[in-house]
Amino acid sequence: MSTATYAIPPVTMVMLGVRDVQKSIPFYRDLLGLKLTQRFGGFAFFDAGKIALILSEDRARSAEHVAGATEIVFSVDDIHASYEALKNQGVPFEREPVQITGPMWAAHILDPDGHLLSIFGPERKAA
Repeated sequence: MSTATYAIPPVTMVMLGVRDVQKSIPFYRDLLGLKLTQRFGGFAFFDAGKIALILSEDRARSAEHVAGATEIVFSVDDIHASYEALKNQGVPFEREPVQITGPMWAAHILDPDGHLLSIFGPERKAA
């Protein structure tokens, strides 16, 4: 009997901590040529091809060193199912799923070196 394991989906977003998102936007948009797709609060979202690059003032505030204020985000289509599958495989979660904004939820994992990884998506898979 074969035992299937849950495989985490491909990386879809990279979040970088920045001290001042308003000062960082021109660098990424004007100097690097990335398309700014959304901006709210201390966040700026850029189209970086197959992934989204997100600048976050919150990430910088929560880290001692801004250069290390990074969060790798894995998009899932059902946060609770993904959380349970990974938890059952022994993945240690730093934070259980919580609602982030509107219908989107996130749960946090720390890798062995302390890097922040998140699963992010709707609470339940769309019917």
